[in-house]
Amino acid sequence: MNTKNIGFSIKEKMTLLSNMQTMLSAGIPILETVDSLHEDAKGNVKKFLVVLKNDLIQGQKVASTLAKFPKVFDKVTVNIIKASEEAGNLDTALSDIKDNIKKQSEFNDKIKSALIYPMFIMVVFTIVFTLILVVVIPKISGVFKSLQVTLPLPTKIMIAMSDALVTKPIPIALSVFIIISIIVFAYKKSKKVFIEVLTSFPLISQLAIQADLTRFTRSLYLLLSAGLPITNALELTQEVVVKEKVRRVIIHTKNLVFGGKRLSEGLKDHKEVIPAIMIKIIEAGERTGTLDKSMQDISDYLDYEVSNSLKTLTAFIEPLLLVVIGGLIGGMMMAIISPIYGVIGQVGR
Repeated sequence: MNTKNIGFSIKEKMTLLSNMQTMLSAGIPILETVDSLHEDAKGNVKKFLVVLKNDLIQGQKVASTLAKFPKVFDKVTVNIIKASEEAGNLDTALSDIKDNIKKQSEFNDKIKSALIYPMFIMVVFTIVFTLILVVVIPKISGVFKSLQVTLPLPTKIMIAMSDALVTKPIPIALSVFIIISIIVFAYKKSKKVFIEVLTSFPLISQLAIQADLTRFTRSLYLLLSAGLPITNALELTQEVVVKEKVRRVIIHTKNLVFGGKRLSEGLKDHKEVIPAIMIKIIEAGERTGTLDKSMQDISDYLDYEVSNSLKTLTAFIEPLLLVVIGGLIGGMMMAIISPIYGVIGQVGR
């Protein structure tokens, strides 16, 4: 069975982990737990439980099975489970991972909800613009041609676009499909480059950094709580961030920690990326020996900050988008109305 391409939905993943954690906490052995869950499972979850059961029978660990499903369980999750199995607290680790998935899902939902309105406006504008080109412009352009009116450049461009759309719909639709396919293919091949470009704009860049720091601190908290050394934990958290700037900060900090320095010392070298309050909380955690708890507090704080930043960004984008769309529609109307006034003037003379 090719397990590398098997994936779960967030809901399936949370349900699976929640059920496993509940049954293990009740004292049910892991093999019996898997058997019980397998009876009611469907689809890819059932395939996963089959592989897990076979691996357990052969004496393998749960973490080794999770590693076979990279689309479902990332390296952070696999290493947390591996450490918890060695420590004998698998049920606690499952609970922490489930809570982390829930928070990450809520975090992603906030970002998606912030994007819904702008996307809706753009879709409506595209539909209105297409209808004007297909329905309105052909009728008006015929009148202009019969009256031999001198047309302004915007009107000529709109008429040319309308003629192309009406006379050659199939080639244009095919061209649009090919362009979209190329963009999707390029995105899949160079996802990091696309994301880096999209998150390079001023307001979005700061929001992306906050989101990365939230993922970084939450993952670091889980890894440290599971008992992993900080050097290993930093190595793994490099994979959870999106911005290259944040990744370089983690790599720099990891190298300093390898050299015997503290986490806060490495982060201090990048105060342009790391908030001062984050460094202060980490320093306090290092002094008291509660670095994992400090990471949890920071992730909760940053999650709150990201929510506020999203509200601010949405409040800024919505009126800006309305002004831009209004300007574009107004420009189209002027391109149509301006020649009509020219015709009226000629008739008057």
